[in-house]
Amino acid sequence: MSNTGFSTYLCLFLAGCFCCNRAMPTKLTQEAVNDRPVIGILTQLVSDEVMKPFGRTYIPSSYVKYIESGGSRVMPIRLTLTTAEYEDIFRKINGLIFIGGAADLETSDFARVAKVFFKLAQTANDAGDFFPIWGTCMGMQLLTVLVAGENLLTNTTAENVAMPLNLTTEAGSSRMFDGFPSELMKALTHEPLTGNFHHYGVEVKNFQENENLQSFFSVLSTNVAENAAHFVSTIEGKRYPFYGVQWHPEVNRFQWDSRLNFPHSRHAVQLSARLSEFFSNEGRRSLHRFDNPEEEASSLIYNYTPVYAANFTGYEQLYFF
Repeated sequence: MSNTGFSTYLCLFLAGCFCCNRAMPTKLTQEAVNDRPVIGILTQLVSDEVMKPFGRTYIPSSYVKYIESGGSRVMPIRLTLTTAEYEDIFRKINGLIFIGGAADLETSDFARVAKVFFKLAQTANDAGDFFPIWGTCMGMQLLTVLVAGENLLTNTTAENVAMPLNLTTEAGSSRMFDGFPSELMKALTHEPLTGNFHHYGVEVKNFQENENLQSFFSVLSTNVAENAAHFVSTIEGKRYPFYGVQWHPEVNRFQWDSRLNFPHSRHAVQLSARLSEFFSNEGRRSLHRFDNPEEEASSLIYNYTPVYAANFTGYEQLYFF
């Protein structure tokens, strides 16, 4: 074939490929994704006397930074709104965090508002409207109360101590730990990567004896308290994207009080980063959104200024409401 003939053949071949490419577009099989997730954080009741002059409720900045580091933005949710207002907020946010603290898990405003969102999330997920919830420390305890229908907490004190996790067989097939490097999973069971600052929890035997908890959550890890009580430390919803940890992943990267046993090792930081990204990715599966950009911007945590609190609390910064 001459050079001229070859050139003509090549042009026709490429033109045909181009036409075929335009005629047969690539099919997208992945589900819709929201790359601008907003995670709500339920404000916590102020219980410490030294904090009361600043406001009735608060959010530690470590939770905000934790969520933002995973790729989400934060909307603080006050405890003084109406049910209708919470329903409106629910339709706009893409996930919810119940943080740690101190509040009555059955009668407080914190528990009341959490119950509203919990029911909304259940109904939405049942209808195919994906919405994740995460509970940390007291937030996990609250999830067990909402599911069990009763308060099963007992003394499981693990105060100011970092521990490895006793992973169950279900951890290996969990969504929470899916994709974790084998090195990190090994470290999680051998190194003190989880900071514990609690006095109460759900003992394994009480969890196993409650049919509601057993059918709703998978236990991913357990630990042993100072009084030798064997307690549940990590849970994951079997049907719902609801997650709970009795420990504090946010402190590994965002709290630094040297008097407290915050894990700051390489693996501890990696664990915190992995989990914040995991929950943000869960939020991306929610297609809730605000009505307009102005409403969204006015609702985010950026509109508030944190207070320096390291001189009177174990937190570096606190948002008060």
